[in-house]
Amino acid sequence: MIEQIKDNLSKIQEKIAPYTPNIIAVTKYYGLDAILDAYSAGLRNFGESRANEAIEKINSLPKEIKENSKFHFIGHLQSNKVNKVVKNFDFIHSIDSLHIAQTVSNEALKISKKQKVFLQLNNANEEQKFGFSKEELTKSFEEILSLKGLEILGLMNIAPLTDNTELLEQLFEDVKETQTNLAIRYNCSLKEISMGMSNDYPLAVKHGATMLRIGRKLFT
Repeated sequence: MIEQIKDNLSKIQEKIAPYTPNIIAVTKYYGLDAILDAYSAGLRNFGESRANEAIEKINSLPKEIKENSKFHFIGHLQSNKVNKVVKNFDFIHSIDSLHIAQTVSNEALKISKKQKVFLQLNNANEEQKFGFSKEELTKSFEEILSLKGLEILGLMNIAPLTDNTELLEQLFEDVKETQTNLAIRYNCSLKEISMGMSNDYPLAVKHGATMLRIGRKLFT
């Protein structure tokens, strides 16, 4: 499995050259062995979306791997899981409402932490997906920016499952433009964009993605 992951990783890197985004190995559908093998293959960023299962995996890792890896929470974050996620994850990619932003900030302050977060933008306005609309994000951004327990790294996006390349490129470019506009308007540093998964990562990286969330293309 280690050699397979190395081979898959090499193919991904070739496909996105000359771009060099951070690749998050999405291990939410895989067991502990997948993290161990991915670590041996050179990966250090791991993405999970189910809090309880993820924390059990993280706590079962050898000390060396746990201390030298970064853990990214990439799923919908429920209020009752915020405490656990803040304590166990380095990054939260899925801040999708002002309420969740406030709750995460409060929990982070309790443990003297500044939680690194992304604000999830649902610019395709898909009803089945979470995230801010552009209007909601613009309305809430200043208040979220003022929360003492958060370090806002940038925006996160989950694109629709579609073969419409033109639509995907429009949506990805819109995320980049939205982030740039917010940074200018509020005079803040927003350097990261978390977008692009196994189906669409080559397009996402062309339009400014700095973190790719890839599972299937790494592990199968």
